Amino acid sequence: MKLIVGLGNPGSKYEKTRHNIGFMAVEKFLKDFEPERKTEWENSVKFKSDIAELEWQPHHGSLEKVILAKPKTYMNNSGMAVSVISSQFSVHSSDIWIIHDDIDLPLGTLRIRFGGGTAGHRGLESIIESLGTGEFWRFRMGIGKPQKISNFKFQISNSKGVEDYVLGSFIGQDRSKVKQLLVHTSKAIQLALEQDLHAAMNKCNTK
Repeated sequence: MKLIVGLGNPGSKYEKTRHNIGFMAVEKFLKDFEPERKTEWENSVKFKSDIAELEWQPHHGSLEKVILAKPKTYMNNSGMAVSVISSQFSVHSSDIWIIHDDIDLPLGTLRIRFGGGTAGHRGLESIIESLGTGEFWRFRMGIGKPQKISNFKFQISNSKGVEDYVLGSFIGQDRSKVKQLLVHTSKAIQLALEQDLHAAMNKCNTK
């Protein structure tokens, strides 16, 4: 079983913001996986998330259950939802894939990695605190940095300018890059399910 979680904030106010690109990615994947939309998102109070359950047939091995989730706890409490879902379905941390925005990567870049730090990302911090480990997979979707501070190192939690940036919407030419990134990420998820995460990582991380 795999648990694939797109991070973001619930509500129309945040729907198309940079911080919500994780939500957009799992929505795109479900749309690509089932163009006829046989599987719909279900609002689960128990799991504090919108949930979609799929069955996936990899190239080798038996049919596998896949749970997609969009936590409704707000970004800073994402771990509450991830912990409840993973506990209910007995999903090991190494079978949890977190799809999230990454301000340290150029817009349009996708990087996949296992474990590591948080770079100040509050959603990741919450998940690590709730699970008691950082040993899960991350699909890091680059959203770029605000131009005025792009040449400086900073912590997301300490910069009001960065907070405003990630909660802002994609504008102008950025939208076409985001569209391409969502396609790229959806294909990477499919490749990881069909083969394995290392195959997806080898392909995506070299671009």
